[in-house]
Amino acid sequence: MISSVVDNLASVNSRIQSILSGRTVRLVAVSKTKPEELIQQAYDAGHRHFGENYVEEIVRKAPNLPADIQWHMIGHLQSNKVKKLLEVPNLYVLETLDSKSLADKLDKQSASVRENPLKVFLQVNTSGEQSKSGVVGEHVDLGVHVARNCPHLELAGLMTIGARGNSGDFTRLIEARQELSQALNRDPESLELSMGMSGDFEEAIAYGSTNVRVGSLIFGERSK
Repeated sequence: MISSVVDNLASVNSRIQSILSGRTVRLVAVSKTKPEELIQQAYDAGHRHFGENYVEEIVRKAPNLPADIQWHMIGHLQSNKVKKLLEVPNLYVLETLDSKSLADKLDKQSASVRENPLKVFLQVNTSGEQSKSGVVGEHVDLGVHVARNCPHLELAGLMTIGARGNSGDFTRLIEARQELSQALNRDPESLELSMGMSGDFEEAIAYGSTNVRVGSLIFGERSK
């Protein structure tokens, strides 16, 4: 199993490197439902960024794993679990900010729990599917709110979970970043794009993704 995880990780990294031309892309190894032993194997191979969908899993796993792991919360965050999440000292980013009320609660709680502002990505529902979380057409309003009213949050980028096989979702996230950067008078390149998963991460990188979330290609299929 060790060689499987290590070999899979090396394969994904090789595929990423074959696409890049002087750019840097962060690989987030999605460890949802996976045991700490497999995460440790990827860590021992040099990997540091891991993604979890549930607050309970990060809270349970983080204390038992190396402190320099950078955790990404990539699942929907319920407001009643904000404090638990923020208490994870090596939480790197919340990729699923989708409302002003959640932003305000994160900002208020971060002020008393964290030394540094929490990085956040705005989750944009680019496909319009009701089954997916994220803002639809409200990314500029939300992003401006975070930038102007939430000093304990750092607006770091935008994220989407697009419809499978629909590259139009990548284009729409790029357009959303352009609109938001204009409203904030920021260089678009200063905002990250988190898009692309196991089935389409190479295409997402070709479109300009700076952060890809890959699980099954590294750890195998997830438990339901």
